[in-house]
Amino acid sequence: MKYINDSNVIIKSWCNEPELGAIEQAKKLADMPFMFKQVCLMPDTHQGYGMPIGGVIATKNVVIPNAVGVDIGCGMCAVKTNLSNISTDRLKEIMTLIRKWIPVGFKRHTKPQNDKYMPYYESTDLDHDLSNLQLYPVAGRDKTQYTSIGTLGGGNHFIEIQKGSDGHIWFMLHSGSRNLGKQICDHYNEIAIDLNKKYFNYTKDLAFLPLDTKEGQDYLREMNYALEFAKSNRNLMVERVKKAFTAKICNTCNGNGGKKGVKCPHCSGGVLDNESYNVGFCETINIHHNYAAMEHHFGKNVMVHRKGATRAYTDELGIIPGSQGTSSYIVKGKGNPESFKSCSHGAGRKMSRKKAQKNLNLKEEQDKLNNLGVLHSIRGTKDLDEASSAYKDIDIVMEEQKDLVDILIKLTPLGVIKG
Repeated sequence: MKYINDSNVIIKSWCNEPELGAIEQAKKLADMPFMFKQVCLMPDTHQGYGMPIGGVIATKNVVIPNAVGVDIGCGMCAVKTNLSNISTDRLKEIMTLIRKWIPVGFKRHTKPQNDKYMPYYESTDLDHDLSNLQLYPVAGRDKTQYTSIGTLGGGNHFIEIQKGSDGHIWFMLHSGSRNLGKQICDHYNEIAIDLNKKYFNYTKDLAFLPLDTKEGQDYLREMNYALEFAKSNRNLMVERVKKAFTAKICNTCNGNGGKKGVKCPHCSGGVLDNESYNVGFCETINIHHNYAAMEHHFGKNVMVHRKGATRAYTDELGIIPGSQGTSSYIVKGKGNPESFKSCSHGAGRKMSRKKAQKNLNLKEEQDKLNNLGVLHSIRGTKDLDEASSAYKDIDIVMEEQKDLVDILIKLTPLGVIKG
């Protein structure tokens, strides 16, 4: 861990070579009078908007919308299957169904999804009534939620099928609250800017809302709704990925659809019949890495902001993905108080998107993945922003945070779907 001790609070960096922009942002955060104890930079840290990605802070009596970010609730899911192997042909068929059932990039469903998939569907709590625009001025007006839920998005969001060091086939996905989170962040950041102009002297990228104000409570309520939406979004995609597996791997016909000229009654046409399939799934691990929450640290209740960082309480399960074509990890937290009990959320970028597209060699990046036998999404130059060379070495990232988490399972990629 590196220490920088020339600000209001100390900066602790688990990244041995943090970029200058991230350090400058950390120093700006550390000088804020409401900052508590320390500013923490995880080993995947890099410059973000206002606050570094891979950053963790705790504040006294305020919340900072841009310290959570625009993709509120962005996070990870991981599911272990009872399969020990999967053929390349079967993998391709499963990935084709996933692409059919889960829109990626800017795409949404053409029809609204069922109410049962939405957050708080079974809740009787009036505070979760989106029709009350006084409580949900942003989420209550967002009519795209019903077509956005169960969609992946673009950028670094992905669905990946993997082989685990435990001998099992896994799948993993990374997504968030879609456009809803951005609307909420932008709305409340503008409110915070106006409030800060009147009473304080802070820049727009780190404008804050006092927790004892209506505006602060409104943000927290809508942020928490976006967290639930993001979790529900991932859960629905998990169900669709499971359906793709079960549609192609059947204990009656072994996923071949039946003998020549005879359709299998269980899996032809992708009909889901759980009792007829030999594919089993373990409980889903579903975690956020962009959010703020009241937590107890160093004897105080403080508002912890994790922006591209994963909570790592003692024995808490976590997911740390690598980049496209590199390993990912299922981890167990050590509850290290020095990081506000947090760890990295991934490998972290070392190259901007534009720089990667300009400087990386398309054939070299494709060959790297082809030689590993990975079904990948590097099709053209525009996809190089998500090549593994645009990211930090995940093994170095894991080494730098061995005091934060223990590795339980190493996951090696087999096939990747990106937006």
